[in-house]
Amino acid sequence: MKPRSSYRAVLAPCFAAVLLAGCSSDPQPAPVAAADAGASLSVNLVTPQTRTLAQRLTASGSIAAQEEMLLGVELSGVRVAEVLVDVGEAVAKDQVLLRLDTRTLQSEQRQADAAVAEAQAALAVARRNNERMAALREKGLTSARDADEMWAAATQAEARLNSARAQRDAAALRLSFAELRAPDDGLISRRDVQPGQVVAAGDQLLRLIRHGRLEWRGNLPEAELVRVREGAPVQVAGPDGSRADAQVRRVAASLDAASRTGIVYATLSEPGALRAGMFAQGELQLGESTALLLPLAAVVQRDGHSYVFQVGADQRVTRKRVETGRVDAGQIEIVSGLEPDAAVVARGAGFLSEGDRVRVLAGTAAP
Repeated sequence: MKPRSSYRAVLAPCFAAVLLAGCSSDPQPAPVAAADAGASLSVNLVTPQTRTLAQRLTASGSIAAQEEMLLGVELSGVRVAEVLVDVGEAVAKDQVLLRLDTRTLQSEQRQADAAVAEAQAALAVARRNNERMAALREKGLTSARDADEMWAAATQAEARLNSARAQRDAAALRLSFAELRAPDDGLISRRDVQPGQVVAAGDQLLRLIRHGRLEWRGNLPEAELVRVREGAPVQVAGPDGSRADAQVRRVAASLDAASRTGIVYATLSEPGALRAGMFAQGELQLGESTALLLPLAAVVQRDGHSYVFQVGADQRVTRKRVETGRVDAGQIEIVSGLEPDAAVVARGAGFLSEGDRVRVLAGTAAP
């Protein structure tokens, strides 16, 4: 029994101290952290900046020849003797690109020359006969009918000579068609002919990019197309990352009825690695305008819309929907939905929800 009595003696003062503390009427100071109880995040605030920003439009398009010429011959049933150019070669105006087999054409030319010589001889005889008949007519030694017939024979001989000369010119022209020449300086972009091939008039044998000029053709919706003007600079990016400068030379006068898009044509000054047929994205420069800007981190995307968070007097955030525009150097344009002097959460907005309580760091509501 002595040990149990000793335990009571030790515990009794402890219970007394606890009872006295519980009955005390003096309030104890709350911990410092209690003042911010419920605050989930410490945030900085930022107000929008107003500055001049370049107006740009980005569009998808392709590289194409500004003017591509389809070349062929004007003869049918003639065999190709030789092709003198290949794809990618630069050619000069009037340069011979291919030749046809001319054996048949040369034979026709010789026949035409002979026909002219024969007609010339016949005309000479007819004229002399007519002159003799005219002299006899003046002396009354022949009838008027005979004189008229001789004059008609001379006239017919002259007509046959003119016809023979025309046929000779046609044969010479056909012979000249045996050589296909470049109509202008340019670059061969396609070849669809081989030596020995029998060609027909109208067949496409070669394609020539006139002066080697390429252009970017971008597709823009109607709302953006009306903003583009001739002469606007364009920066074109190729599939390999290469870039080239271009300038708008023409804007489509009509839209595609199905897609409601129009085409912008921009001439490439130095195509570089770009080639006709490549897909390329273009950025059109449309001048400058004043814009209201916020850091990218201040704007969050939810449910397909853009939002910022403002802090109220009760230290709780309110989500506000805004319309955004251009992005430049880590900042995004606020088109509508926010006052120019409004302060919003600068960072960490992606972790916030409507009504969350935050702790605003002092001196942070600055541009």
